[in-house]
Amino acid sequence: MLLCALCLMVFAGTTSLPVKPLKKTEGKRVYLVHADELWYDKWRNNDAQVLRGKVEFEHDGAHLYCDSANFFEASNSFEAWGNVRMVQGDTLSLTSDYGYYDGNNKFMEAKVFSSDKQVELRNRATTLYTDTLYFDRIDNMGYYNDGGKLVDKTTTLTSIHGEYHTDTKDAFFTDQVKMVDKSSTLLTDTLAYNTRTKLANVMGPSDIYSGKSHIYSEMGYYNTDTEQAELLKRSVLHNEGKSLVGDSIWYDGKTSVSEAFWNVVYTDSVNRNGLLCNYGYYDDATGYAMSTDSAVSFDYSQPDTLFIHADTFKIFSYNLDTDSVYRELYAYNKVRAYRKDVQAVCDSMVYISKDSCITMYRDPIVWNQNQQLLGEVIELFLNDSVVDHAHVINQALSVEKLPDPDLFNQVSSKEMFAFFVDGEIHEARAVDNVLAVYYPVNESDSTYEGLVSLTTSELRMLMIKKKLGSIWTPKAEGVMYPMSQIPPEKRFLDGFYWFDYVRPVSKEDIFNWRPKKPGTELKTLRRRGAGTKQDKVKTL
Repeated sequence: MLLCALCLMVFAGTTSLPVKPLKKTEGKRVYLVHADELWYDKWRNNDAQVLRGKVEFEHDGAHLYCDSANFFEASNSFEAWGNVRMVQGDTLSLTSDYGYYDGNNKFMEAKVFSSDKQVELRNRATTLYTDTLYFDRIDNMGYYNDGGKLVDKTTTLTSIHGEYHTDTKDAFFTDQVKMVDKSSTLLTDTLAYNTRTKLANVMGPSDIYSGKSHIYSEMGYYNTDTEQAELLKRSVLHNEGKSLVGDSIWYDGKTSVSEAFWNVVYTDSVNRNGLLCNYGYYDDATGYAMSTDSAVSFDYSQPDTLFIHADTFKIFSYNLDTDSVYRELYAYNKVRAYRKDVQAVCDSMVYISKDSCITMYRDPIVWNQNQQLLGEVIELFLNDSVVDHAHVINQALSVEKLPDPDLFNQVSSKEMFAFFVDGEIHEARAVDNVLAVYYPVNESDSTYEGLVSLTTSELRMLMIKKKLGSIWTPKAEGVMYPMSQIPPEKRFLDGFYWFDYVRPVSKEDIFNWRPKKPGTELKTLRRRGAGTKQDKVKTL
């Protein structure tokens, strides 16, 4: 997801390199150390001493070698041809076919004449290649204006304009800059790079490629040695239909760990889902991910988008790099979900992709149109991101709000199953200790015939056009009360509540946690533990 592609990054600079002004020095003369041949003709050779064979000059700590030269002693300069080489100390050397050296300004221009050769400026493990190089010994800087390349142990940089400082190890490049590092490639217009610290900085539109990943960034930092990177200024990472955007993204290529900060947006266009948050963490090696701070998971695989908010989301991946890979998503603390046709709240939620099952824990409630479903635990089984059926475990209660604001169809049982068609409840089944109250409707005039109160071991209900159609039960005990003679205590089952004040009403409302009113929470039940005669108390 965040991937080893996060590898390269960003800095600012000029769009072109100006010709450096010369800085004249005083007192240092260029000395001729050796030449096999020397002759002088003031008028014929433009006041130059002509030197041939193993020519060597020395100037202020630098030695310059060539096959032949014209030495202009009056101007403290010379031209050199053939196997030109300048050596400064034991760390710096410059080689070329031709060179002009100005001793007063400690400045050298070096060129090659063959297409299969290049000027080479070597400084320890770093080498600068180009056709024409200008080297300023006062600023300890070599630069080119017509294409060049810098190479160190891990990185190759090419550009139209570039400069390299041999003392600070800073390099600056502009115009068609290309940086290749191990498995990554950066294309930009401006780049700064230090060959000692291995830190690359870029500012401006930049494209970074690594494997199947592509990053667009306008500011960031990357260490080619530690493989640690920080992307800034709303950088965008793309990888096989997935994208990640954040105010800043940090990545460690060696550990495959990445972090994203502030206004983070992750989108999977293949599976049509995503995540919003202010902090995200991902370990590419293990497939573990975590997000928090205003975290929202969204799924837009259906006509209407489903939004889920929780304090924290965590993802664990199993059987990575196999055909049986699957993931488990944990959302916990104050979970609220909203879609136009379905809403839900609970304390925590788990989604297992292997079973396509969402399990909601601790006072979960699900609403679908005018239906409310609650219990100790609710399992939602999905088929292609659509709810196929639901299973409510313990203290199950189903409520249908009727058009009359004071009337509700209600069923309670130990377990309950709900089956959906096109996102709407089609059939419901209650099992074990079933209690129900409902209002049958007269088909001729659509009026309520009365209130039925019954008890049974199993109850099946079919829904027709979002309304109760028919009821089936194997054996039941019940009473029907006329509408005018309904006892008040029979109108509602024990534990009945219509939690409209808890229900999310919009995608923005998922951030507003509203708990159940005191006294309306599910009761703590005493259950018999397996293999023991003592009852255990289960805290809900």
